[in-house]
Amino acid sequence: MSAMSIFTTPRTILALAFFLALPLPSFAADKATQVIIEQPQASETSRQRIDNLFAQLKRQRDPDTAKGIANQIAMEWNDSGSATVNLLMQWAETAIGEKRNAAAFDFLDQVTLLKPDYVEGWNRRATLHYALGNTRKSMSDINRVLALEPRHFGALAGMAAIMSESNHEALALKAWERYLEIYPADRNAQEQMNTISEKLAGSRS
Repeated sequence: MSAMSIFTTPRTILALAFFLALPLPSFAADKATQVIIEQPQASETSRQRIDNLFAQLKRQRDPDTAKGIANQIAMEWNDSGSATVNLLMQWAETAIGEKRNAAAFDFLDQVTLLKPDYVEGWNRRATLHYALGNTRKSMSDINRVLALEPRHFGALAGMAAIMSESNHEALALKAWERYLEIYPADRNAQEQMNTISEKLAGSRS
């Protein structure tokens, strides 16, 4: 699979956005929406804040409010708690933007070595492998992400995309089902799951 073919399919563009845990599309929450999102206590740890946000995400049925909660989760994931690792991640993002992929991999490899429990290090590397067409290595990193954080909806979306592109639609469907158990208000994920369900139903008839 070439990098060019990956970037030119709408499903893949959607999957990459999911992969990065960035809600689609961006939205400007109004004041009423902002009030609905429960604010964490200052004394909470990052893990407690994430657990609280996931509890909100699971029970939230308004898509726009859910996107705001998902954004907050992504912000928590992005902060490694280490100035060095955060800087390496910034350098990796800059390298990716400049298409210096070898340098980006070097930075991300250092991140995973320095802080192997940092979920976004593995997730960003999985995303880069996927963008360059190396789905085997991408899946390996996705598995590391999900071992650290089974609720990582971006990694689950990446897994679903890889399964679909390799014609394993039943496995893709399971990945989307897991995703929607965590993030039930995501309309894009709902559409993806419905499309695969219809395809599988048609193949059985």
